[in-house]
Amino acid sequence: MNEDIRIHSWPCSYYLDTGKQWVSGRLSLTPGAIKFTADKTGELLVDFHLSSISEIKKESSNLIFSSLTILEKNTKHWFSSLQPNRNVVFNILEHFWREQLLSSQGAGAEAAALQSTKGKQLTGLLTGSQKRLEDTAKVLHYQGEQFDNIMRGLNKIEGDMDVADRLLTELESPSWWPFSSKLWKVPLESKPKETATVSDSKNQEGIIIRIPVIITHRTDSNVKPGKLTLFASGLEISDCNCQVIHRFESKEVDDIRVHTPYEISVRQRFIGKPDTSYRLLSAKMPEVIPILEMQFSKKMQFLEDALGFVGARRSPQVDLGTSIWQAATGLLGGVVQPGSPVGGKEGADSDQVQLQKQEKISQEEAKELKQILKKLKGLALETEAELERQDEALDSITTSVDRATLNIDKQNRRIKKLT
Repeated sequence: MNEDIRIHSWPCSYYLDTGKQWVSGRLSLTPGAIKFTADKTGELLVDFHLSSISEIKKESSNLIFSSLTILEKNTKHWFSSLQPNRNVVFNILEHFWREQLLSSQGAGAEAAALQSTKGKQLTGLLTGSQKRLEDTAKVLHYQGEQFDNIMRGLNKIEGDMDVADRLLTELESPSWWPFSSKLWKVPLESKPKETATVSDSKNQEGIIIRIPVIITHRTDSNVKPGKLTLFASGLEISDCNCQVIHRFESKEVDDIRVHTPYEISVRQRFIGKPDTSYRLLSAKMPEVIPILEMQFSKKMQFLEDALGFVGARRSPQVDLGTSIWQAATGLLGGVVQPGSPVGGKEGADSDQVQLQKQEKISQEEAKELKQILKKLKGLALETEAELERQDEALDSITTSVDRATLNIDKQNRRIKKLT
């Protein structure tokens, strides 16, 4: 992710200790740093990484009111006159700082990963691919259940229309017809019971992903921390105590705007009353946006500041997937034939051959990679089968709807004749 992306900026004043004066300017937050730029001179007076922060506090004194202090190593930075207010800036800065701390706990592991073998790097890539494929399977499974529910509803409609057809036949038959009374005796208790078992499926629905967020409701200036939970059927916004603030079903979402890679807004439109809209900011949002794009592809709108993110994420995606499988083939081949250099060329010098030997993966890593590849293949086959099943279900639904429309028109004409 580009570290130069500006997540947020606020007008404020900064206490310049060297000049013993307050300087007006803008406090900016990027994915990894905090910066302050003076308005008059355009000079960058503050620029430090989030990981170097020891403490963020709301403070005041006899001379300084409603201030925000950031302790960076042994230096305390004072910010005042924050707009829209101090609480908003504090909540957002603290959120990204805490997420940076959580991610930096694995900094040692990340540094070791840079020196790790190609096998470990490849394992990480394939594990991420497996997670994304599992999320896709969850969404497709829910869509399959929705198709099944539609088919059950259509089957019930067809059953009701058969009953209506028999009743119309009864009304159309002459009064002297001796078998007309048998047309009223139709068992109707078999199909409606099926819908009761389907209603509980939502309660058993699994969570795709849950992340901490900073929540802004409509155009309110106040923000509060909470959580965003993605289900296959929609999304849910809750507070820090897991109390649900609002739940959007998939059909209720009218649009999702991606303002930056870290900020989105979800809206449901209404006629005659204000829209329901929430603005969500999170350091983990780049992990959620691809899932939202898969669920709400036609409702997603990437604004100008987010176009670079989606372009950078999509364009190398195919190359990344290709490189993963090519690397897997090459590395696994290197294990099978340890004497042959992986991806080497004839006439390569000794340094290149030595590097290629260092890039070989161990037997344990190869075994783990084969297991992951096996799972990926199984998930891919299941996903493909589910897509084919849903295509067939959609064709059946279309046929059933057309047949029901014709039957309704036919029965309407028969009713008009009777009246």
